[in-house]
Amino acid sequence: MNGWGVGVILRPLFFAILEYRCIFVAENIYKMSTPVVKSARFVISNTDIKKCPQDGKPEYAFIGRSNVGKSSLINMLTNQKKLAMTSATPGKTLLINHYLINNEWYLVDLPGYGYAKRSKSQNEQLEHIISDYVLDREQMTLLFVLIDCRHEPQKIDLEFFQWLGENGVPFSIVFTKADKLTKGVLTSNIAAYKARLLKEWEELPPVFVTSSENTLGRAELLQYINDINATL
Repeated sequence: MNGWGVGVILRPLFFAILEYRCIFVAENIYKMSTPVVKSARFVISNTDIKKCPQDGKPEYAFIGRSNVGKSSLINMLTNQKKLAMTSATPGKTLLINHYLINNEWYLVDLPGYGYAKRSKSQNEQLEHIISDYVLDREQMTLLFVLIDCRHEPQKIDLEFFQWLGENGVPFSIVFTKADKLTKGVLTSNIAAYKARLLKEWEELPPVFVTSSENTLGRAELLQYINDINATL
């Protein structure tokens, strides 16, 4: 993987399963009823995709930098406060966690990347785990990449997007912690982020804006997953 493919300028990607390319932004949230999550349970943790569930159900994986709010987002989506446990030490977990939703699909919690205090060997192990799952896990239907909306585009995230593009991985961008900003600053930050991506992309993948505190974006994300599942 070599640093997520640094230095390659990415041009058009075709998100085959995302044909209608819905883009949700803070100032244009669609009113809809939230799809019901009837059940959500932990199934397995491991570092080897060969040990992941083999029942063929679609998998939606969530990934992002350490401390981006991934566990809180997963708990918000499933409406369970302690389904995904937040680690007291960011970057500690190096596991692939599978949660079965409504006995129909898996929500997959991938290890966070970008933790500065990891050793070189730990970072190499992390890249191996992530690349194996993202590139070789046939059941992975879509990857949600989480971005903290408070920050400017980070080099490691941009490099990760490039790597995904080079390998034709279907993904969406999920901005987290929207409640930490005023509406005006939030809108400005997201517009600036998208403008930065468009310097290297001719079109963007779907974008979602979320808050684990007030459930912003929950209905949109769950409906999006339901819509994709309906096409499978």
